[in-house]
Amino acid sequence: MRLYNTFTRKLEEFKPINQNKIGIYSCGPTVYWNQHIGHMYAYVQWDVLVRYLRYLDYTVKWVMNITDVGHLTSDEDIGEDKMEKGAKREGLTVWQIADKYIRQFTDSLDLLGIKRPDVLCRATEHIEEQIGLIKKIEKRGFTYKTKTGLVFDTAKFPDYEKFARLNLKKQNAGSRVEVDIEKRNPWDFLLWVTNQPSHIMKWESPWGKGFPGWHIECTAMSVKYLGSQFDIHTGGIEHIAVHHTNEIAQGFGAFGKMTANYWLHNAWLLLEGEKMSKSLGNNVLVTDLIHKGYSPFHLRYLILNSHYRQGMNFTWKALNSAKNAMQSVNSQILKILNDKIDEKMTDQKIISNSPYVKTFTQALGDDLNIPKALAVFWNTLKANISNNEKYHILGLMDKVLGLGVQDIRKENEEEKIPNEITDLCAQREIFREEKNFTQSDKLRKEIEEKGFYVKDTSKGPQITKINS
Repeated sequence: MRLYNTFTRKLEEFKPINQNKIGIYSCGPTVYWNQHIGHMYAYVQWDVLVRYLRYLDYTVKWVMNITDVGHLTSDEDIGEDKMEKGAKREGLTVWQIADKYIRQFTDSLDLLGIKRPDVLCRATEHIEEQIGLIKKIEKRGFTYKTKTGLVFDTAKFPDYEKFARLNLKKQNAGSRVEVDIEKRNPWDFLLWVTNQPSHIMKWESPWGKGFPGWHIECTAMSVKYLGSQFDIHTGGIEHIAVHHTNEIAQGFGAFGKMTANYWLHNAWLLLEGEKMSKSLGNNVLVTDLIHKGYSPFHLRYLILNSHYRQGMNFTWKALNSAKNAMQSVNSQILKILNDKIDEKMTDQKIISNSPYVKTFTQALGDDLNIPKALAVFWNTLKANISNNEKYHILGLMDKVLGLGVQDIRKENEEEKIPNEITDLCAQREIFREEKNFTQSDKLRKEIEEKGFYVKDTSKGPQITKINS
């Protein structure tokens, strides 16, 4: 398997630290607002990466952070904490905002068929680990104090510019100097922030009462769950210049080495050619697609047609094409199912020796070339082989692609809502009328886990089947 390592800017043969075990850390969401389909693009790609490695019989530990403190609006050391901004916007506490948008994020994962990370860790629940890591960095002489807190001294890390190919002499960081004129270099960054009396979330520390910088949480939580050196770190290309550059510096400061061996970065999903963002008001949620009559799996299929390093331009025309393609897959799988399929087929030798399986595996091994693997999936679907063999090979491929091939049922079953679901929906309405939103959300979650989505309208709840 070859992966494109951002650190070397090269395709490299993947060599795990341990023969059969792989540790992956993915930068997760800042939960001050909804996660739109642009965000979810990345998590579909990394879900396929994890699925593929497990398909190769590796034991994978996938860790992802939840940022619920310390991420300022500039992504650097200036601006308002995004969590507090979100709380003001909605008249809620920062804790309520975090809980609300963690639920929105995990719901989106589930709707898109993304298997949840093995560890989903919140920054506010790992303050002790962050303080402990900062102490290591301080002990090794990589810090100094200013009026705003404890700062990482990037001059102590000679390769600070290397990862992002920075030219610090030309970098315009005047605004950062104005915020803290005591910084030795404008690009030095805060590990622990103090002297912020109006900041809501604060903890005691050796450097004074305050809160952690955004970058320290990822280093602290990744090494807590994966060790001081692990295999793969993923994130968006926007993280390269600041966040991941600072993570690498922190790893060097604490351990004298880079914490991750391979750094993978996804490009962006654009909406009709423009970057999707909350500020532009063009963000689309997974649930918005459902309201428009699409399945989240139509989006998943569309994403699978793009390479993670190239990104994707989302258009409604393209989503319609993905919908048609998924309906065609469903139709052909149903034809296969009409044949006599041995659901418990055990002759794995036939499957593993299949040229289709080999080509599929090779495609994914080439820097996770999912579009090519998807093309092999289609070739298998049209292949002149027995339906029994075809069904099981497609099922094997779908363990990686995650399109739900072996769960496909007739489209008209979508309209037939089981009594169990309608009963749960009726119970949920009672809780909603009583304003018991905790229980109503719990039932909504249960309904979605059973494969149905509830849309609340002025005429009452509407139930639709999710995977169609």
